Amino acid sequence: MGTESKTLLREKQFLAVTFQPKAMNKEIALNKNALVKWLEKEPATFTKDDIIRYIVENDIEMVNFMYPAADGRLKTLNFIINNLDYLETILSLGERVDGSSLFPFIEAGSSDLYVLPRFRTAFRDPFAEIPTVTMLCSFFDKDGNPLESAPEQTLRKACKEFTKATGLYFQAMGELEYYVISMDSGLFAATDQKGYHESAPFAKFNDFRTKCMQYIAQTGGQIKYGHSEVGNFTLNGTIYEQNEIEFLPVDAEQAADQLMLAKWVIRNLGYKEHLDVTFAPKITTGKAGSGLHIHMRIVDKDGKNMMLNEHKHLSETARRAIAGLMMLAPAITAFGNTNPTSYFRLVPHQEAPTNVCWGDRNRSVLVRVPLGWTADKDMCSALNPGTPASVDIDASKKQTAEIRSADGSADIYQLIAGLAVALRYGFELENALEIAKKTYVDVNIHNAENADRVKELAQLPTTCAESADELEKARKIFESLGVFSPGMIDGIIAKLRSYDQAEAEAAKADSTLMRDLVNRYFHCG
Repeated sequence: MGTESKTLLREKQFLAVTFQPKAMNKEIALNKNALVKWLEKEPATFTKDDIIRYIVENDIEMVNFMYPAADGRLKTLNFIINNLDYLETILSLGERVDGSSLFPFIEAGSSDLYVLPRFRTAFRDPFAEIPTVTMLCSFFDKDGNPLESAPEQTLRKACKEFTKATGLYFQAMGELEYYVISMDSGLFAATDQKGYHESAPFAKFNDFRTKCMQYIAQTGGQIKYGHSEVGNFTLNGTIYEQNEIEFLPVDAEQAADQLMLAKWVIRNLGYKEHLDVTFAPKITTGKAGSGLHIHMRIVDKDGKNMMLNEHKHLSETARRAIAGLMMLAPAITAFGNTNPTSYFRLVPHQEAPTNVCWGDRNRSVLVRVPLGWTADKDMCSALNPGTPASVDIDASKKQTAEIRSADGSADIYQLIAGLAVALRYGFELENALEIAKKTYVDVNIHNAENADRVKELAQLPTTCAESADELEKARKIFESLGVFSPGMIDGIIAKLRSYDQAEAEAAKADSTLMRDLVNRYFHCG
């Protein structure tokens, strides 16, 4: 080999070693959150020094604190960064806010609360023209203790008590459905109520959805996929198109955070692109409503999915948890279906549940056990010759159970906290497996020939007042171990009973009155 060739070879070898991609934790290698990529750390390990270093070295000029209030929306507090001392002060001590303006259960006479940022939620704000880092916050009372009645603290307590009682961990993920609304061009009209997984040009807002997904990922959201949904229709020259973004299972607290941020992203991007967006449970009669299905997974300390047994059948653990859901589902509507329009959606033949039951791959039930990858077939290598068998992928980890009652009006933290309580309750029931057996359904319960089976099943509430009654009956279970505060339960019941039930009932047969109610709660949650 000549001298020139040897030199080229050495240079190639040097380049190969010097510029070899740096080994990176697979959890952060493709993460879209700018802080995760820059710090090369998982969000759960972020420290105050990490946040300060990122802000200083990336010329960040502003910090935003965001936190949920009683109306289910995120509130925002802006800080312009003047100096390092001030930055360290707000990150360490947080700031005061008026709790009486955020929560109805806080009196104006002693309303001051603290909000402190959770560093693990930090992200680069994708909407801010000024370089900004935003974080979600937790509430603390005047004595420096976590505010017991705050929704996110209620969820934290619920998850802690679930683990203490079972030795297991509760993970969740949401299916966030929403309508995008805009003027109809008249081109490539979609088929009414046939929008499921539709492609452009018949689906008009795929690009909007994928941009939402990109921004949600930048806030730290772990997304599974997005697609157009069943609902689409045109009314008075306006097109209404339903879409869905579904997430991956994560710890329940993180699942709630990312759903809150996802709604914030979708609304902000809609505003910027002159599109109206709604998470309202129902738009009009005869058209698909929007739900907030929550998938649940129970794992052990090593992250092993406990929803299946060694034979890849639904485990006793899963069936006990489902039994708890069956017992408390009517009360959980108080957290997940919070205004009169919620109950326009919970009607037969609209892919929304009406009775308390569960089943496999059955969209007419309240709790569905989705199709799992349990067939012991390597479909990928069978379809793609030359592709090695996927021996390192644990397909069982994908198995979840999905509750289908909640909608976009839900207080997300209260809803997932309520589910955590219900799962724990299933482990406390001596007859849990019997309850699971009695409430299992393998038919479409909305079909007339199954009317006798329906009569054997409990029914979900049909009004806000009925939800309040169910929560009142079950409140001791939710309040046990100090998870839900009595004041919070009182407030939820009072709000549900404050609605005009006669008006809501009349609206079911009066399209004009229904439209007025829908408009009133159009931007709920």
